[in-house]
Parts: sequence; C-alpha cells; structure tokens
Amino acid sequence: MSDDIFVFDRRLIRTKRARSAQHLTQHGFLFDWTGKQIIERLSVIKKKFPFTLQIGGRTTLNNPQNFGIETLITLDSTPALSPAIIADEEILPFKDDAFDLIFSPLNLHTTNDLPGALVQIRKSLKDDGLFIGALLGGETLHELRHAMNQAEIELYGGQSPRVAPFADLPQMGALMQRAGFNLPVIDSEKITVTYDNTFKLMQDLRLMGESNTMVQRVKHFTSRRFFQKVEEIYRNNFTEDDGRITSTFEVIFILGWKPHDSQQKPLKPGSAKTRLSDALATTEKELPC
Repeated sequence: MSDDIFVFDRRLIRTKRARSAQHLTQHGFLFDWTGKQIIERLSVIKKKFPFTLQIGGRTTLNNPQNFGIETLITLDSTPALSPAIIADEEILPFKDDAFDLIFSPLNLHTTNDLPGALVQIRKSLKDDGLFIGALLGGETLHELRHAMNQAEIELYGGQSPRVAPFADLPQMGALMQRAGFNLPVIDSEKITVTYDNTFKLMQDLRLMGESNTMVQRVKHFTSRRFFQKVEEIYRNNFTEDDGRITSTFEVIFILGWKPHDSQQKPLKPGSAKTRLSDALATTEKELPC
C-alpha cells in the first residue's frame, strides 16, 4: 500500500510518544487541561458508567468514581505510558457492546482513518453508551504554520508539510453523524500559550510528543538559517507587548451516544400540533405563486 494514502506515520508517533513519556510531568499541561474539561462534561451527566475505556494514556483522571465511573481501563499504543492495554487506537481489540463510556483525551487527531476509528468506538459501546473525545482542531499552531510556510517560500520558493492539518468543527460534526452517533454535541476551546521564542515552542511540542509525524514531512537536514527565518517571521507577526510570542491550541470536544430506543428522537415532519405563527403571535400569509 502506498504511503500517500496515509497522512501520519504511526510508527513514528509511537516512538515520539515513548520518548516524551518521561517529560509529561513538566510538559503535559495540554493533556491535563483536556482531562479536566472532559471531567467537567461528565459532571453534568447523571449516569453510572460501570465499565469505562480511556483511549490515550498521557493524562490521568483524578477521582473518576466521583463522576459515575466504576471500572476504568486505559488503552495506548505506547508501552512507556503504562496502559492496561497496549493496542493501536486505529484497530480497537474489543468485541461489540463492551463499554458504558469511552473517552479520549487528545489521542485521535493523528489517526489516518478517523471515520473508521469513530465507527469502532461506537460499536465498542453498549446501547445508550457515551463517547467523549477531544482532538486538536484546525486553529492549532496556526501561527507556527504561517511562519514556516512563509519562511519556506522566501528561502526555497515553495512549501512542504511541517504542521499537521486538523479537522474543524463542521467536519467533526459531520464525522460524528457519519459514524452513527446519536445526539452529537460539538464545541471547541482555544488556549493561548506564550513562549520566549519559537525554539522554546518547538521544544515543548517535541517533549509532549506532538512534533511533526506526517508521512510527507521533510526528512532531510534543515538548516539553522531556516529556523532563524521562522523565528523572525513569527516574532514580527505574533508577539505580545512583553516580547513573548503567542501560540494557539484549539481543542475540539465531541460527544455522542450509541443509539438506543430510550433516547430523544426528532419529530416527524408535519407532526407538530402548534403552528409557528401562533407561537410567534404573528399572522401567517401565503406567498404569491
């Protein structure tokens, strides 16, 4: 199978995440923040989840039993993260109807077949089971993408993929519906982080395991001249008053239920018992043909 079918190098992803495992205490702020956001979303759902799966082991939920979670197991493709189950999230090793809840804090945005992964998650849920996912969204690192693209144009007359493309809100909504989830809810949060310079930003990305893993990435040596140009462009466009540069991380949250007869369903067309004009206290007029 040709490499151009794939966007991400899954073997490289496992290698980089393994290397970053020992640094997550100092550089895992994004995963810890995302885990807290998932807990907030769970806190408003008054339901018990006897058997729960966490996809991605770069954060640990504190006191999950306080939010209806009774038994929690973690899956990750990286043994260094000490998951209960070592497996690739693109090929879930579970039978259908296995879990009451599945959640994934920042682990699905580098899958090559995200629609297929979502379908597998839905099948692994019991009827009326809940899925909550968090993925990096399209606005993530837009400043770095701009600076790198502009630097390549100025120095080399072209561009190469250096910052991964991520899905946006409408795309994620469509993917959730396509995967067969019921009552989907999609929202996003943007986090702005400041750094001394682009070198500190890229170091942070590397130590959290989120540096470039695209198949079509530049694989030859990149000169310091290029990175100095990136720093110049970045600083000229995205600098705070205190001289620090800004970097955006967009996290898209997706929530959906495996269909069940007890769930709310939209009314059939024409089944309404009250006219819209009555509800709005207006007079209904026919349009001329």
